[in-house]
Formats: sequence, C-alpha cells, structure tokens
Amino acid sequence: MDLIEILQSQLSDDMLGQISQQIGADKEQTAVAANGVFATLVGGLANNASSESGLASLGAALDRDHDGSMLDDLMGMVGGMMQGGDTAAAPSALNGAGILGHILGDRQEVAAQQISQSSGLNMGQIMKLLPILAPIVMSVLGRAKSSGGLDLGGLANILMGSAQNAQSGGFGDLIGSVLGGVIGGGQQQQQPQQQQSGGDLFGQILGGIFGGKR
Repeated sequence: MDLIEILQSQLSDDMLGQISQQIGADKEQTAVAANGVFATLVGGLANNASSESGLASLGAALDRDHDGSMLDDLMGMVGGMMQGGDTAAAPSALNGAGILGHILGDRQEVAAQQISQSSGLNMGQIMKLLPILAPIVMSVLGRAKSSGGLDLGGLANILMGSAQNAQSGGFGDLIGSVLGGVIGGGQQQQQPQQQQSGGDLFGQILGGIFGGKR
C-alpha cells in the first residue's frame, strides 16, 4: 500500500459524484483525472522533498496546518471548499490554490494539460479539480506523519517510493512532463537501499493508519 493508493481510497462513490457535479464531468472521467492529479502532486512533493530545505519546509507546513483531522469529515471538507468563493481567505489547510503554488509552482497549467489529455476532461475542469484535491493530499500526508510517528527521512522515503511506483505504474510520462524528469534522479539515487529496506515498513504504517478508510 503506498500513498497514491491511500489517496484513491479517500474518494468514495458519493464524493466522486459531488466533485463531478462541481466540475461538470461524469464520475468515471473524474476518477481517472483524480488519479492523475494525485500522481502529479505526489511527484511534486517528492521533488520538493529531495532537497533538505524543501523537506524541512514540507515538514513545517504539515506540523503547522495539516494534521489530518479534516479527514474525519472529508465530505464536509470538500463541500466547504467547493462552496467557498475566496480561496485566498480560506484556512491554510483548505487553500487549494496556495497548496498548489507550493507544490507545482508555475507548472500547474502544464500538469492540467497532461491530465486533460489522459482523462478526457478539458483544461477548465482540471483546473477546478486540482485545488479540490490538493488539500486532501496534504491532509493524508499530515496524518501519515503524525499518526505514524514519521520523521522527515521517513516522510521523504514514502514520497519518493510512491512517486517511483506511480512512474512505473503508468504515470511516468505525466510526472516526467511536469517535473522535467527530476523524480528518479538526484537524491533518490543516493539512497536506494534505505528506500527498499524501508518500503515494506512504511507500507505497513500507511496500511495501519488508513487500511479501513473507504
């Protein structure tokens, strides 16, 4: 069980229906697009976590704004985001636009274009979907960190491993086009043994925290 599987499990049929209505798409296409969004955001977070400063900033953001408690009422959280008009005035945990800025920076439209091509939704629909799903990613990651007792190294390994799994599982072109092939290079190649030996452990941690969540 990796992070992207956990994220996919958060989207119940009812929630997919709610989100689909909001963006004007059918549930099947929304589910495909959501998988692309999750893979892209996990790849972006892994890229950020590949540097010490980026990892420290991510850890601080999780500790400050994303403890995962909003997952206890995910329908309410998503509904509140979709009804809110001024995202700049939203709490940091719900400010999808702000979260996207930190994760993807100026690559948001590139990501939306790639996800659009793979899902069949148009750019406008994807740009509506991205800020809805971004807080879910941070909430899941925050809960994994707090409930699993993960340090920054463990957090980085979960992100790197999940991004690599996404690449090999059919999202390689998507992640590569958004991040310029960053994932799979640099710091990740410096720690292969640590990631492989820790993979099962972190999978068990995630499964223990989220295993019954559907």
